[in-house]
Amino acid sequence: MTETKQPTLTILAGPTAVGKGTVAQYLRDNYPQIWFSVSATTRDPRPGEEEGTHYYFVSDEEFDAMINNHQMLEWAQVHNSYRYGTIRSKVEQALEAGRHVFLEIDLQGARQIRNQMPEANFIFLAPPSWDELVRRLKGRGTESAAEQAERLDTAKIELACEPEFDVTIINETPSQAAQEIVEYIGLQ
Repeated sequence: MTETKQPTLTILAGPTAVGKGTVAQYLRDNYPQIWFSVSATTRDPRPGEEEGTHYYFVSDEEFDAMINNHQMLEWAQVHNSYRYGTIRSKVEQALEAGRHVFLEIDLQGARQIRNQMPEANFIFLAPPSWDELVRRLKGRGTESAAEQAERLDTAKIELACEPEFDVTIINETPSQAAQEIVEYIGLQ
């Protein structure tokens, strides 16, 4: 058994539909020592999503106020429509309490955090192949054909950002990717 690293901030990012949410859920279910940040978003809830568990669903006006009051550690507008952000105070409180903090965010947010907290772990989650990424996106059934096309265009740009990260983990399966993540951050 290896020694656990000092509690730190870990960022998980990657292209749309790569399975970030599924891998994060596997980590939530199997590694209770990790504290997961819950993002604020301006989009409507998807079926099964709960306020405060999956996201904090806020209006555009509320989101603007959080930005203006420096309450966001990072935020981004994603797919030219909705905004997502990490509430600064919640992350800081968890780190101060000695928790391993985990953020599942987009590339814009990862870049903002890199500028503010370069000591964080930055993990890029990659698909096994382009065809698998397309299959996963279409298999979700949560976006229209036009939205899928837009997300795939964005995914091409996002995949090119891989070198900005400390390590790349290929998401063959959620359990395998999660295992590689916990090994990387020293929780084994």
